[in-house]
Amino acid sequence: MLLGHEGAGTVERVGDGVQSVKPGDRVVLSFRSCGACTNCRARRPAYCRKAVRLNQFGQRADGTPRVTVDGRPVLDGFFGQSSLAGYALTTQDNTVVVGPDVDPVLAAPLGCGFQTGAGAVLNLMQPAAGSSVAVFGAGAVGLAGVLAALAVDVETVIVVELSPQRRTLAESLGVRAALSPDDHTVRTIREITGGGVDYALDTTGRPEVLASAVAALAVGGTAVAVGLGTGVPAIDLADLVLRGKTVHGCLEGDSIPSVFIPELLALHARGRFPIERLVTEFSHRDVTEALAAQHAGDVVKPVLTWP
Repeated sequence: MLLGHEGAGTVERVGDGVQSVKPGDRVVLSFRSCGACTNCRARRPAYCRKAVRLNQFGQRADGTPRVTVDGRPVLDGFFGQSSLAGYALTTQDNTVVVGPDVDPVLAAPLGCGFQTGAGAVLNLMQPAAGSSVAVFGAGAVGLAGVLAALAVDVETVIVVELSPQRRTLAESLGVRAALSPDDHTVRTIREITGGGVDYALDTTGRPEVLASAVAALAVGGTAVAVGLGTGVPAIDLADLVLRGKTVHGCLEGDSIPSVFIPELLALHARGRFPIERLVTEFSHRDVTEALAAQHAGDVVKPVLTWP
């Protein structure tokens, strides 16, 4: 099985029928979608009805294998790319052309993690300037959400995170408060905001954290869950109903990659989305070191490079 997602690089060759990409183009690789199902036609490609087959089982849309070795299928095409390699075989629908001067090291995480966090804020929440947002989990997804909230002048951004290094980073990015989670987290958020936040983003996938995110909302607030975990959150139905709160799931930032990735790069070019603060480059030979640094909280988003 060939793994890897969030790839970026330069196109070397294209097939005869390819029209939107040409050799020499700088590209960012994102998820695949069929483009023809009900959800794709509704401009919600992350919820493509063929997404699992296209992104996890190394198959073309017609079900045939993409790669074979000695006549036997190889499970490739993870996230439509299997980009933990010197070359990646992709398709037009998940290959986003960007400017020739775009740094692929910074751009690669836009294909999934940064797109997920930023899209949850910009595409789904759409917070007004002066509003408040709490982000639970300050990994790559959560901090991308933080940067997106700050980019649209959210007045109060609060981060809840276990890692002291990442809390310090969040503070340096400009959040109002970076809290270590404890039994008083919800009460502290309510005290800071005078009653609760307008929006909460849960990136952890932990049911108890999502429950805290909902509890920390103000009247009419919205909690967005992007983390994939197991279990059932213990959400207080009386609180949900009597205070008009909303809980919303969100996949891949509810984005159209070919539209949203260039928008994020434009924000970065204007200095409004400083993703360089989150990215650390490693050679692919140092993958073990990269994973250890990420697990220790010293690195937010390690990006592997090939010569």
